Amino acid sequence: MVSSVTNLGRSGVYDWLIQRVTAYVLAVYTIFLLGFVVANPGMDYETWSGLFSQTWFRIFSLLALLSTGGHAWVGLWTVTTDYIKATAIRFLVQAACGLAMFVYLAWGVQILWGL
Repeated sequence: MVSSVTNLGRSGVYDWLIQRVTAYVLAVYTIFLLGFVVANPGMDYETWSGLFSQTWFRIFSLLALLSTGGHAWVGLWTVTTDYIKATAIRFLVQAACGLAMFVYLAWGVQILWGL
């Protein structure tokens, strides 16, 4: 039996809910960006920069970034617990994935907010 020490939610229901909510956030973010690109065919740097300089869009982008991390973690946890049976190796893979996601999140926050 695999324990749920490293999963994001407390149970499979929470993990399922995290996957669904984050998927919707990412879908809305993607559709918005595609719509913005289509609506601005001659887009230049000022237009793109203007979008990302607005606080509401930075928050929306941060939500998408957090959703990417949550979605990826649940998916990777599921895959690693299904296919990597050796506890030590599974822990190392999950730790490496968690570290990578943290670095990407910190990097994304730095890019979005200029910190």
